[in-house]
Amino acid sequence: MQYRGVNELRKLYLDFFESKDHLKMKSFSLVPHNDNSLLIINSGMAPLKPYFTGQEIPPKRRVTTCQKCIRTGDIENVGKTARHGTFFEMLGNFSFGDYFKTEAIHWSWEFLTEVVGLDANRLYPSVYKDDDEAFEIWNKEIGIPADRIYRFGKEDNFWEHGAGPCGPCSEIYYDRGEKYGNGPEDVMGGEGDRFMEVWNNVFSQFNNDGKGNYTDLVQKNIDTGMGLERLAVVVQDVDSIFDVDTLQALRNKVCEIAGVKYKDSEKQDVSIRVITDHIRSVTFMVSDGIMPSNEGRGYVLRRLLRRAARHGRLLGIQDKFLGKLCETVIEGSKDGYPELEEKKTFILKVISEEEDKFNKTIDQGLSILNDMMTDLNKEGLKVLSGADTFKLYDTYGFPIDLTKEILEEKDITVDEEGFKAAMEEQRVKARNARKTTNYMGADATVYDEIDPAISSEFVGYDKLSSEAKVLVLTTEEEIVDALTEGDRGTIIVDKTPFYATMGGQEGDKGVISLADGEFRVETTIHLKGGKIGHVGVMTKGMIKVSDVVTLTVNESDRLDTCKNHSATHLLQKALRTVLGDHVEQKGSFVNPERLRFDFTHFQSVTKEELAKVEELVNEQILKAVPVVTDVMTIEEAKKTGAMALFGEKYGEKVRVVSMGDFSKEFCGGTHVANTSNIRLFKIISESGVASGVRRIEALTDKGVIAYYNNLEEQILKASMAAKVEPAQLINRINSLNEEVKTLSSENEKLKAEIANNALGDVSSDAKEVKGFKLIATKLSDVDMNELRNLGDKLKAEIGSGVVLLASEVNGKVNLIAMATDDAVKAGAHAGNLIKSLAPIVGGGGGGRPNMAQAGGKNPAGIDELLSKVEEELAGQIF
Repeated sequence: MQYRGVNELRKLYLDFFESKDHLKMKSFSLVPHNDNSLLIINSGMAPLKPYFTGQEIPPKRRVTTCQKCIRTGDIENVGKTARHGTFFEMLGNFSFGDYFKTEAIHWSWEFLTEVVGLDANRLYPSVYKDDDEAFEIWNKEIGIPADRIYRFGKEDNFWEHGAGPCGPCSEIYYDRGEKYGNGPEDVMGGEGDRFMEVWNNVFSQFNNDGKGNYTDLVQKNIDTGMGLERLAVVVQDVDSIFDVDTLQALRNKVCEIAGVKYKDSEKQDVSIRVITDHIRSVTFMVSDGIMPSNEGRGYVLRRLLRRAARHGRLLGIQDKFLGKLCETVIEGSKDGYPELEEKKTFILKVISEEEDKFNKTIDQGLSILNDMMTDLNKEGLKVLSGADTFKLYDTYGFPIDLTKEILEEKDITVDEEGFKAAMEEQRVKARNARKTTNYMGADATVYDEIDPAISSEFVGYDKLSSEAKVLVLTTEEEIVDALTEGDRGTIIVDKTPFYATMGGQEGDKGVISLADGEFRVETTIHLKGGKIGHVGVMTKGMIKVSDVVTLTVNESDRLDTCKNHSATHLLQKALRTVLGDHVEQKGSFVNPERLRFDFTHFQSVTKEELAKVEELVNEQILKAVPVVTDVMTIEEAKKTGAMALFGEKYGEKVRVVSMGDFSKEFCGGTHVANTSNIRLFKIISESGVASGVRRIEALTDKGVIAYYNNLEEQILKASMAAKVEPAQLINRINSLNEEVKTLSSENEKLKAEIANNALGDVSSDAKEVKGFKLIATKLSDVDMNELRNLGDKLKAEIGSGVVLLASEVNGKVNLIAMATDDAVKAGAHAGNLIKSLAPIVGGGGGGRPNMAQAGGKNPAGIDELLSKVEEELAGQIF
């Protein structure tokens, strides 16, 4: 078998499948695109998931890639064994509803035996235990004897992840010979190192409903994965991935810097392997724009980098060394990943700065940790407190994982819950200590750290796109060298067409882009020192400091904002014309959707005045007046009669915006070129916002059209509900109002009649209490209004006495009591009567001596209440 290097094997594979009509695609970024389920790309198929699910249409139905991947699930074992690593390259050939098992199996065999030259007699395929189709292809078509084809169960040879597409696998193992193991575990499917899996064909042919029910997929897919480093181990006939050519060169560089030899000491070998693996990961991560931080992908990077730095100390390396190793990584992998060479300066800068930060504190931190371990041993304890773990993290930059790893060597654990509590306590303190917050609600000091000499030039008065150089990048917490997909932050450039929020005009939105990166600007803000910050989120790729980028303002939003801004100038002049010269601007706000204008005036503006103001503005729009901007000194501007905003501070030079003889104002904002561009103006509200200050909200152009479209839609809906044409709607409403009035009158009469019928002739049942008549009776379904009517009627009938009525309505109780004037003079008090009796029905109430009412929640108590009325009344009358 011919010796082949890693770079040659990668090229052979991609060229082979390109010859089989596959589209050769470059590796995707380690940062997942539009996939929140992954922190970092960890397999060859991960970036292709949208093609497998049908979410996106693939560029071709056959694709081949060599994908850079990172997995940190076994990070604790990296270095301790020769087989574990965090970074690897995954070779893959994929079919999206095109070829299936036959081609996939034949091509895998052809590549391994004919292209690479592996001994066919040392290759052993495995299939899923029920996959007779794959077994037949291997046996009948490839010619592998049945006793060399292994059937394994779901755990080994069936790929699925919950509900969704799934299917059996067919793996290919290579027998590396007895020198790599001859024990009971060194058999096919065993845990030994002799039989190494080099290829895995996943046949995605079923859909799992999540309950264990499988149905055939209409579109069957192929997902192949083969670890490039593993293949190199077999082809180069070496012990492990750390012995293949590219990693061996890196491993040797580690030994050279440390002045040690590999395989002299197992303890040293662990550190050599950790550094060799981790430096590959961090180099590729930084090349894809992942920056060191304390969360997410940035935390993974920081953890790997500081772990490597600490193992360098264990090898006796005192000086900075990670940058030198990065150069070796780049040299060894640039053939397959040319972006490494292109971004070399940037990669070295980021890693060097992070190593500097850690080096400043690592020795002191290790000393403190040793003291902590000594104290624990003295006290016979085996758990480091959360507070101490947090101190190492916060003061000395030790990720908790690094602390755990160091302690593990001494059989000590950490209080992780206590660590989390300390972290949260710090966050709360930081939030409470903030005096000012920026647009993101975080401490604004991130901007205070920017070089005061840096400034930005606004060039957007007459253009909406320009190129510029990136001067500063920040996340929400710190200044960084790059932003990558998913990062929120701020970009500062030397010149920008983006207008920053100022003078009541909302900042521009848009996009900052370069060939492999895109940043969505959500707002633009002014920062001290003449800096303009573009605030938003990276949606694709990466942007670095010193990159030349293209800034493109959202044209539609800017134009609509200009229309609303120019309209406020016309509005102010119209208000002064209609209401008087006392009108002064007290504030304004304009964005693409609407405008708001606050002004001094001491009473509400009448409908007639608003109509006149609106008419004046639209007149100027129809006149198509050119909007002219001049830059002049303040004195020159004042001589022209231009209006300035009261209390506003201006520089030596000011911009004066004129719209013919109608309007002339100081203004630094953006405007239309001609008033006709505004097209339409409509006032939608007028209100008071403070003493002597009124507010008008208005719309222009598309906003006006949308306003009237909405009104029209509401009128049409109302007409449909009224079952008439829109022109007849008012007549129909008047007619309906008359009907409602008539029906209400009839309804009241019917309710009174029903109440009278429910009451019956109760006058004859009146009792006598100390010379006064008492009527206390129970009714059903009579509301409070009718109870009052009935009470008045009964009071008139008895002439002298007290009436109490109780009605059950929908599970509740209405109570009313009335007393004639002579009964009141004798001591009867309707309010006190109700107050004392209402609790019996779960209610309360009261009122005047001659009339009172109450409600209750317990109808079952009505009979008891009525039985006590006579006694209560007797106690009141003298």
